[in-house]
Amino acid sequence: MDGTQGGIEEAPLEPSAVRRFLADNPEFLREDHGLLEELGLKVDAANVVDFGPAALARVHAAHQREALQRQQLEEIARSNFAAQAQIHGAVVDLLDARNHADLAHRLDHLAQHRFGLAAGVIALESERAPAGWKMLVEGQVDMILGDHGLARMGVLPTALGLFDARQGEIQSMALVRMAIWEPSQQGLLAFGSREPEGFTPDMGSELVAFLARVVERTAERWPLL
Repeated sequence: MDGTQGGIEEAPLEPSAVRRFLADNPEFLREDHGLLEELGLKVDAANVVDFGPAALARVHAAHQREALQRQQLEEIARSNFAAQAQIHGAVVDLLDARNHADLAHRLDHLAQHRFGLAAGVIALESERAPAGWKMLVEGQVDMILGDHGLARMGVLPTALGLFDARQGEIQSMALVRMAIWEPSQQGLLAFGSREPEGFTPDMGSELVAFLARVVERTAERWPLL
């Protein structure tokens, strides 16, 4: 009958009205055993409504979900703190470099011993790259990064040559564009991992890009000879 009776539309039942009714008529709930069973409740000997197994199971499940979410948040916070501490230590180490060759050595060392990677490389488009740096031809940075612009992460076979003799170990890599000196010369900061999932395209590149900016500023202390 489309919710009407005698031409009068029935008003929707409000929760507050149900609450008032139960408060005024407590025996309605206590004496309706079928309703209590559906709700997972029971009346104990003291005539007090108690939680039954179904209700307790729902409460326990909610508590378990909250505990799991809290644990996940704590793990993320610990991981972020550890990553920040590692980056802070890496920055301090890079800033202590004495020259271009030492900067390249320090980057490779921290990649292996601080981050557990296979290699860290500084590459530059130049006919006279500093000692320890990988020399690239003009336009090679654009060719390697392609449409990715500033950074590229993942399995990149065409960029394995950046790692010279160690390229056989590299299964994935993180590459970030650099621009050093004035007029600027294009370069790359490259990290190589032994794991295919060490760097993936869906990973954020912010921390690697930050290290690239540190390398840029540090390298500009000394002229390119």
